[in-house]
Amino acid sequence: MTKAKNSEEVLVRKSTYVENPDVYLTDLTFQNLTKASDLNPQQATINWGTSELVSYLANDGTPLQGILFKPENFDPTKKYPMMVYFYERSSDGLYSYRSPAPSASTINIPYFVSNEYVVFVPDIKYELGLPGPSAYNCIIPGVQTVVAKGFVDADNMAIQGQSWGGYQVAYLITQTNMFKAAGAGAPVVNMTSAYGGIRWGTGMSRMFQYEQTQSRIGGTLWQKPLYYIENSPLFFMDRVETPVLIMHNDEDGAVPWYQGIEMFMALKRLSKPAWLLQYNGEDHNLVNRRNRKDLSMRLSQFFDHYLKGAPAPLWMTEGLPAVEKGKTLKYELSDN
Repeated sequence: MTKAKNSEEVLVRKSTYVENPDVYLTDLTFQNLTKASDLNPQQATINWGTSELVSYLANDGTPLQGILFKPENFDPTKKYPMMVYFYERSSDGLYSYRSPAPSASTINIPYFVSNEYVVFVPDIKYELGLPGPSAYNCIIPGVQTVVAKGFVDADNMAIQGQSWGGYQVAYLITQTNMFKAAGAGAPVVNMTSAYGGIRWGTGMSRMFQYEQTQSRIGGTLWQKPLYYIENSPLFFMDRVETPVLIMHNDEDGAVPWYQGIEMFMALKRLSKPAWLLQYNGEDHNLVNRRNRKDLSMRLSQFFDHYLKGAPAPLWMTEGLPAVEKGKTLKYELSDN
């Protein structure tokens, strides 16, 4: 909100998930709003979407909520593939407008919704020392609640997350095979090796994160060694049956990129289906627009292949040797 210096006129910005954040003119009574901009007229020509709250109970009985996004042309008699994205708590973003832009790290919700996926974003409540089980106990019953509504193809669901969300993706695929595919960006998979690292940008020890903040283990590696191991997906990668697309970059200052390498190498050693995307010179989230467009394309191709039966692109069937990086995009589809 911005007020004029010498009058009662006020400029406000108003939006919902459906309405672009346009500028409106009003006064201090806020009785009448006059639209003064039209910043995204092209939205009217595409299949946009809607957002709504879904209430459910965690496995321990805690009431939780999540946001369910549906295509604008939603048909309740159809079965839709479903993407599940999560971080911590997101339900307060029910009315937030989400721009259809190339991805820095996570799925672009308007893009997937407009391509006739439903997208679910559940809230998570954490217990001290149990970050992995807490994610499972909140995400899975939320997904089951949405599936019970009858319009989700339960055989074609996927999960995706970045950073702390990437960790939770890595943990979930060691605990359940209910998802057809998974995307894990910058995931911590081995808390024992990550514990002793530093954040490249500041030199700050990473121990605080595991002891008391986001990872919530509640003690040092020597006080609670089993908690660090039991919450580290790396030690349970032999259970994974879900194809997984990992992204981790060599200049990541938040999560050491060797964590993504540890996950990828473990899965390949175990002959599990896995792909690793690594963008040279990029940090925790992509900045270069060309790289963002590249990631967006690959996320779409990966999930369309597993959830919609689209042909696999060559980068999935043949891979891309390091010596070819920057020379071949390999977006074209394979013959099979």
